[in-house]
Order: sequence, then structure tokens, then C-alpha cells
Amino acid sequence: AIDVDPSFGNPYNDIGSYLMMKGQVDEAIPWLERALQAPRYESYCYPHMNLGRAYESKRDWLRAKDEYRRALAENKDYTPAAQALARIRGFLN
Repeated sequence: AIDVDPSFGNPYNDIGSYLMMKGQVDEAIPWLERALQAPRYESYCYPHMNLGRAYESKRDWLRAKDEYRRALAENKDYTPAAQALARIRGFLN
């Protein structure tokens, strides 16, 4: 899919998500960032959420919080991002 249309962001997020599932968080982050840079993406809340999960797994609470906030800015009704943001705020208080 990337070869056919590199401006389409979904495959980058999918690869990043797959790498995270395999425990390869550091390898996943650049793919998720590329999803955010892609001009065409159905909903940017997903790569922001996945980046938040990646940073949270690395215990980088501030970056995780920022990404969860960005996911909510893209989709205010995205419950997993709201729950994750509340969890991170609990860690930081």
C-alpha cells in the first residue's frame, strides 16, 4: 500500500501498531510519526493514540500525555484516549 500511495497514512500506523504488538516499541515510533506526516489519513487520532501508548510503555509520561491529548483534539469522543489521559494524569499527580 505504501508503494502504491505513500501519502496515505493508514499503512504507516498499521506497521507501527504491529511492531508495538511485537514489543518493538522503539522501531514502531518512526512509523507512527510518518502516519502523522502523511497528508491523507482517515483519522489522525489513531497514530496519536498509538504514540501515546508507545511513550507510556517507555514511561515517558509527559510525551504520552501530550499524544493522548492530541488524539482527543482530533476526536473528542475517542474514549480510549480519554481513559489513557486520565490514567497518565493520575501518575503525574
